[in-house]
Amino acid sequence: MAKLFSVASWNVEHFKGDGPDSARVDRVVAFLAEQKPDIFGMFEVEGKTVFETLVQRMPNYTFQITEGQQTQEILIGVKRTMTSLITQRTEYKSGTTHMRPGQLVSFMVGQEKYAVLFLHLASGVDPRGMGLRDDMVMRAIDFKKTLDKQAAPGERANYIFLGDLNSMGLEYPGHNIPSADELNKWDKEAKKAKYKMRRLPKTHANSWSNGSTSSIPDSALDHVFAADHLTFKTFAAADGAQAEVAVRGWTDAATPAAKDKWIKDHSDHSLLYFEVHD
Repeated sequence: MAKLFSVASWNVEHFKGDGPDSARVDRVVAFLAEQKPDIFGMFEVEGKTVFETLVQRMPNYTFQITEGQQTQEILIGVKRTMTSLITQRTEYKSGTTHMRPGQLVSFMVGQEKYAVLFLHLASGVDPRGMGLRDDMVMRAIDFKKTLDKQAAPGERANYIFLGDLNSMGLEYPGHNIPSADELNKWDKEAKKAKYKMRRLPKTHANSWSNGSTSSIPDSALDHVFAADHLTFKTFAAADGAQAEVAVRGWTDAATPAAKDKWIKDHSDHSLLYFEVHD
């Protein structure tokens, strides 16, 4: 199989780039550049100096960042060799002013059209947080029907949505919902015949960590959903199985101390990377 394109997705945790954070910008951009993605999305970008550093350090990419009243933006980078259209999708704000809109990247590889939607969804284990997440994920899944209608007769849309989906469940007296149940609901909806999508297996289940000394357990917050006819490169998972999304970052640390240092130097989220093959 030959690679068609690669994608990276990374929440970089209050990424400002000014003051004491300037050294972290260099480390983050260097790690991102090492992955050599054709397309990438960065979440929680808060400072304009981050954009300036990316332009200087990654000159072979074009960039677009979300705009609005939200303080945390989604920044998209696409290699200049690819012809793409990036559109801001405000329907993924769920009518909430300060939520991030989605970023949809539409592009061609040969004669095939692809659509990749980057999302940073609501956090929180309260009913409001879970409700906003569920609304946005259902919108993202249902968007597959719209794209299928635009595809050639007899064809299905080459569609992927991904990002920090913040699947953290619900904590409510007498009605707790584990994060695994939240994910299972999304999985069941995505697999329906009218959508035909699936969540891709990852090399590491968890992608977020508050560090080795935290009482909060590591969590699976970042995910990739894709049309089930698409083919992906496989990577060796931590449990010896095969996965289609490589989780890279603190997940690769050999010791708790190394893990904590990586989180401090880069982000509490590891990066997601995958390749679509023909």
